[in-house]
Amino acid sequence: MLVIGGGITGTGCALDAVTRGLSVGLIEQRDLASGTSSRSSKLIHGGLRYLEQLDFALVREALHERGLLADTIAPHLIRPVSFLIPLTSRVWQRVYFGAGVLLYDLLAMSGKHPFPRHRHLTRQSALRLMPGLKSSSLIGGILYHDAQVDDARYTVAVARTASRHGAAIATSTELTGLILEDGRVVGAHVRDVETGDEFDIRATTVINATGVWIDQVQKMAGPAGLRVEAAKGVHITVPGDCIDGSSGVVVRTKKSVLFIIPWGDEWLLGTTDTPWNLDLNHPAASSADIDYLLEQANSVLSRPLTRDDIIGVFAGLRPLIKGTDEDTTKLSREHAVAQPVPGLISIAGGKFTTYRVMASDTIDAAAEHINRRVPDSCTSEMPLIGADGWPDMSESAAELAKRHDLPVPLIERLLWRHGSCIHDVLAIAESDPELHDTLPGGRYLAAEVVHGVRNEGALHLDDVLARRMRISFENPERGLATAEEVARLMAAELGWSPETTKCEISLWADRVNAERAANQSADDMSADTARSVVTDARRLAEA
Repeated sequence: MLVIGGGITGTGCALDAVTRGLSVGLIEQRDLASGTSSRSSKLIHGGLRYLEQLDFALVREALHERGLLADTIAPHLIRPVSFLIPLTSRVWQRVYFGAGVLLYDLLAMSGKHPFPRHRHLTRQSALRLMPGLKSSSLIGGILYHDAQVDDARYTVAVARTASRHGAAIATSTELTGLILEDGRVVGAHVRDVETGDEFDIRATTVINATGVWIDQVQKMAGPAGLRVEAAKGVHITVPGDCIDGSSGVVVRTKKSVLFIIPWGDEWLLGTTDTPWNLDLNHPAASSADIDYLLEQANSVLSRPLTRDDIIGVFAGLRPLIKGTDEDTTKLSREHAVAQPVPGLISIAGGKFTTYRVMASDTIDAAAEHINRRVPDSCTSEMPLIGADGWPDMSESAAELAKRHDLPVPLIERLLWRHGSCIHDVLAIAESDPELHDTLPGGRYLAAEVVHGVRNEGALHLDDVLARRMRISFENPERGLATAEEVARLMAAELGWSPETTKCEISLWADRVNAERAANQSADDMSADTARSVVTDARRLAEA
């Protein structure tokens, strides 16, 4: 079985298939999680707003998965986060939203539920929790809980777990065509974008898990099957001291909702939901997107946010199953599996939270065409790499900090990012005093760069700055102050020449400058033009 796509859906399919005893390969044209799976709202949630759309099955399924992921599969990568729903009406909102949140909790009870139940708050209680809100913006509130995740790191963990079980995973490997014999897909033509070498991969079944690129892959085999609509979601980060409070906030907008989410030392604000039909590789956030987020946030914040507060900006594309309504907020978030031609299985739609169910359904569909019995999915009981011994590890920050002479907050961050694999990172740190130091900014250990290359498949500077670490949107300079040191560490591992190292640093600076230019552009078209001037490091390597 060949899986095309290294996002959360593709890596989930690879893990599901290989643990059923199938021979599995996965190709990704760029880096793991380089598309949608590194640009989400970083939430593992049931989707409270989908209750208003009466999509109870989707919410129930997502909440069940939330419990599994937080309790069994990846407790080291997921942590609870509270959300305050400000109320502006004394009666109907408390009844209406209260009933919705109560149903949310009840639906979660069908699975494991390590999250606190919701609570109704007075205005005073709500403002004690979130002093940064305008007192005039609420008359009370409802507090509920969901979960938070570093989406890119989670995707890498799924890929590494699949690899541990025997899946062959190749990044920087682009699909150039499908091999068809007698009307059936029997493999793929691919190109190594690092070298330009081309070769074929034969497979009994090809899984198309390419998200917003799904139509492009299907057209290689003939008439399109599933159709998706790309919806752009933009997020911004601001420093922690810009908003006084200790809980996330859900702000209702005319179109949807805005999340104000605590993210370590920052706040993450998002998202937008608008159609996007331009460059799928690099969706760009425009000035209009940023103004919208600031306007919605400032409608409830006592200390208004300005552009000067913004640390980082990122934009991602949701692959929504295409419908007849032009409003992407109304298109389906449920997933669909189809076989447009024999030998090709496409998976589209869905949510990050339900990736495991999506993968299971996809491999079930593929198994119907395999001439032997394929066992049922077992991933609901399979912890990801790093989850080993987590209950004890989660309480070991102080001990590890003392043993390795590192600050406790840094160790706590490492634990959340690596789980029990923290020992691999710390072993690298202990092997060289230079790798025991922190990078500029103080949050990341130099050893994490080396670990990302040796154990997590990082091949280029942006793989580390944007995905293995999150410096690209957690640092006011968007990684410019860190790029040279990270590139030097990567060069020693990957054997880069001085010219290659310099080129990687230059490309990162070009990317940052292009994204900043896009953020100043008035609309999608001009933002796309500003962002698209930068060449990907992988394409440059191929040239």
